[in-house]
Amino acid sequence: MVKPARQDEELSPRVPLVTLTEAAARRLQDIIREKNILARHLRVFVASRRCCGLQYGIGFEDQPAETDHRLESQGIYLLVDPISASCLWGSIIDYIEDPAGGFFRIHNPNALSSCGSSHSSGSGCGCGSH
Repeated sequence: MVKPARQDEELSPRVPLVTLTEAAARRLQDIIREKNILARHLRVFVASRRCCGLQYGIGFEDQPAETDHRLESQGIYLLVDPISASCLWGSIIDYIEDPAGGFFRIHNPNALSSCGSSHSSGSGCGCGSH
């Protein structure tokens, strides 16, 4: 089991590891169709930590690793490795469209900001596992 994101918070089956919004799921389905992607899973992970936040990554994969958390959200099958899961628990992936184009945004309730930026992610996720 994954440790709670915060010491005073108990993980519950009612709090999904990662959730996709309808907009994110629609865009992912579009990408799968447009690029004829055959992979069955979307991997979501914490790629690195930077001065003012966590750097996230997503990508399509065919096979889950033995230790991956496997879940489904909005018809998309997701994979999250245990280390990333400890920082991503409760996160929501959204797709935002603006005049400059569209992008995926991860709203992470565990991210802490250490540089005074107004971004939703911080240099530490507050999970205590790193």
